Amino acid sequence: KKLLAKIGNDKHRKIARECVRESIVLLKNENNVLLLPKDSKIFVCGKNTDNLGYQCGGWTLKWMGMDGNNFTKGTTILKAMEKVVKKGGIYYSMDGRNFKNSDCNIIVAVLGETPYAEMVGDRYNLALYEEDTDVIENIKRHNAKKILILVTGRPLIIKDILNVFDAILVVWLPGTEGDGVADIIFGDYKPTGKLSFSWPEKMNQVPINVGDKNYKPLYPYGFGLSYQ
Repeated sequence: KKLLAKIGNDKHRKIARECVRESIVLLKNENNVLLLPKDSKIFVCGKNTDNLGYQCGGWTLKWMGMDGNNFTKGTTILKAMEKVVKKGGIYYSMDGRNFKNSDCNIIVAVLGETPYAEMVGDRYNLALYEEDTDVIENIKRHNAKKILILVTGRPLIIKDILNVFDAILVVWLPGTEGDGVADIIFGDYKPTGKLSFSWPEKMNQVPINVGDKNYKPLYPYGFGLSYQ
C-alpha cells in the first residue's frame, strides 16, 4: 500500500517519456521537414491532438479505455507542443478548418484510432476513420508543409494519403507523456524507433510477414528513419 504513492511520480514519468520517444517510428521525412524549429508557427488539427484517453488506449482504468483528459494526470500532444513553441505559435482546430485564419506555414495533423481492447476492437478495415479523412480533406489543398502524427496500436492503411504529407511519425499509444512526442518533433531526441512488424500496403495483405511469397509491404520489418 505504501508504494501506491510512488505511482506516477516524476521518476516514473521521466522513464515513460523516454519510452515514448525511443519507440516512435519516423516513416517519412521528405526534404527534412522534421525536425521543426522551436519558433515555428504551427497549425495543429485532428481528434487525437488533445485527448489523453486516445493516447492511452484500452485497459486504462476501464476495459475499453477512456475519452478525454479528466481521468488522470498527463500531457497531451497539443499541450506538449505548446510548452515548446513560443507563445502564440500554435493555432489549433480539431477539424482542420480555418487554416486561412492562421499565419502558419506548417500543418501537423494528429490522427488515428480511439481506444479499444480485445475482440471489441477487431476491425476488418484498418483505414483511417471518416473524421480523420475529413481533416485531411480540409488541409490538403493548403500551401504548407504537412506532418502526420499517427496515434495507433497497430498499422493502419495509409497508402492513399502518403502524398498529402511531407513527414509521417507513428507515435503508437504514448499514454500520459505527450512530451515524448514533442521531443522528437522539435529535435531534442533523434528518432531511433524501428518497426517490429511489417506495415501492410492494403488490407488483403493482412497478415503480412517477412518470408511471405509475395512480400511487398508499404514499409518492411525493421524500417525506421532518423534525422541527418
